[in-house]
Amino acid sequence: MSHVYGLRAALPSMIERGEGYVLHTASAAGLLTNLGAAPYTVTKHAVVALAEWAAITYGDSGVKFSCLCPMGVKTDMLEAAQGGIAQMLGTTAIEPSAVAEAAVAGIEAEEFLILPHPEVAEMFARKAADFEKWMNGMRRLQSVIDDGDEAAGIERPSRAHRKTSDSRTETKPGRTRQEPR
Repeated sequence: MSHVYGLRAALPSMIERGEGYVLHTASAAGLLTNLGAAPYTVTKHAVVALAEWAAITYGDSGVKFSCLCPMGVKTDMLEAAQGGIAQMLGTTAIEPSAVAEAAVAGIEAEEFLILPHPEVAEMFARKAADFEKWMNGMRRLQSVIDDGDEAAGIERPSRAHRKTSDSRTETKPGRTRQEPR
């Protein structure tokens, strides 16, 4: 909600002046998905959607908008992450200073989507070009990550989809939820 509160506080005076700049910081997860992290993915999708909505709605007011969507960044958050997804992101992680440089360059160019990792643009284009193929590929990748995490003894909620004998999905030992139809 911080992005909503920020817009509510700053946007009216920017519109009144006929100028201003809003940089929303999301994540590549807002364009793609962060496997194994539903709350993170959903909140980052929301940031991208809000930034897009604001840019469309107020783009003719003189206010400029950008949305910064880095992938892996060498921060304490990534360092503390465990399992396959952390290892995957760690291989292409960039320094925070590189993200800052990309943000400044994107603002100077007045780009809406600022992608410090060029591969995110390629992945996003592939997702848009053939969504079903992208989903299937992400399912395969999730399975590989789950298998690696399981071998390392890391328990992930994404394993909770395994069916029990009564056609329900086990979510925690002794607890089930009805499988979506």
